[in-house]
Amino acid sequence: MIREKRKEIIMSVTIATVLDTRRIKENNKYPVKLRLNFARTTNYYQTIFDLSQEDYNKLSAPHISSELQAIKNKIKKIEHEAEAVVSKLESFSFSEFESKFIASNKLFRQRKRKQIFVHPQTDDFDFSPYHKKFSILQETIKESGSIAWSFRKYVQKLIKEGRISTAVSYHCSYVSLKKFRGDIKFISITTSYLVAYEQELKTQGISRSTIGIYLRSLRAVYNEAVEDGFAKKDKSYPFGRRKYQIPTARKVKKALDLKDVEMIYYYDESRLSEFEQRSKAYWLFSYFGNGMNIKDIACLKYQNVHDDYLIFERAKTERSLREDPKPITIFLNEDMKYIISRWGNKPVFPNEYIFPILHHGITPLRQYTLIQNLVGVINDCMQRILADLNIDKKATTYVARHTFSTILKRAGASTEQIQEALGHTNIRTTESYLDCFANDTKKLLSSKLSAFKK
Repeated sequence: MIREKRKEIIMSVTIATVLDTRRIKENNKYPVKLRLNFARTTNYYQTIFDLSQEDYNKLSAPHISSELQAIKNKIKKIEHEAEAVVSKLESFSFSEFESKFIASNKLFRQRKRKQIFVHPQTDDFDFSPYHKKFSILQETIKESGSIAWSFRKYVQKLIKEGRISTAVSYHCSYVSLKKFRGDIKFISITTSYLVAYEQELKTQGISRSTIGIYLRSLRAVYNEAVEDGFAKKDKSYPFGRRKYQIPTARKVKKALDLKDVEMIYYYDESRLSEFEQRSKAYWLFSYFGNGMNIKDIACLKYQNVHDDYLIFERAKTERSLREDPKPITIFLNEDMKYIISRWGNKPVFPNEYIFPILHHGITPLRQYTLIQNLVGVINDCMQRILADLNIDKKATTYVARHTFSTILKRAGASTEQIQEALGHTNIRTTESYLDCFANDTKKLLSSKLSAFKK
């Protein structure tokens, strides 16, 4: 049992003097130690004092011997000076505390301390299958309070939640930051650091959009570090008004014209392999289906089919929203029904995936890999079709989504209707006064997507 005196100080660092009664020494006494607890990690530092259980209990008495009074005064001195050192640290780390207070302090027993490598809590989750994809998981991180420590903790959190695509994005941000100036503490991330980082990426030819993604990831991890006590959201916080503003990219028009879609739709499939025909079908399914992304298509099950409509929740918002995400309703036109009948799984069971992309029991990492591979195959196939048609544009899965929304807009659909169709959730003011559009309206809008059909 360890008896203790507790004192809470800034940054969630707890300092206490304790009598460590776990193992008695040869002098029949126990060592008095200084204990620091921070971010669910505890370190003990042995003082030069050894006391019996009885003498330690006497320290709180009003009248004690002069010898015990001297020890009591020195223990109080240790506590007060430790608090003062911690309060002056810009961001706490055990190694910095040890170098500034424990090392060469005559009130502590000096010994060669082994380097302690700090790892975020993992709750016994097995990350070994993810080591190849995420190099940060195998890095030796010497202490908490650095961007490497916080990025790894956040990536691990995303992996455990099955959000592999987002984890990949954050990992790419970390790799870029590490190449810039290595693993640094958050106190070193200043406005000038961020400006220099942005300029460095520009010289490398990195797009404005990618730069924004990297920096938004850094800001999110910085905010997590504030919550964990590794950083402060005070005057030193580098993001915000009158400080560093993360660049935003102007949206580039990526949509195809209705005439382009017509040419793709009527493209001679005899010139395609069966696998390429399937890829084209998935692209058209995305276009006709409110610009569904491939992950949502892959996750569709037959239980999502309700008569002439698909009703589902976007995989992207399933975990990101605190409240229940708003389901998306899509009218199943004749082309979508044909694609399902031709390329869908058979026999039809409610819990069976509609398309043979995923299967039950696979890991989130395997799911991510399968979907990314399929996206690449579809994009390659569609680019070949456009080349054959002499269309000097791109027809990626992302373009299918933009084409859907652009053609509806040109056909007269309102921004609010398109917002609901796409499943966007970031314009809360619109959703606060708009009710759901009727299914008849969805059916009418869907007809505009195939206005080219003869």
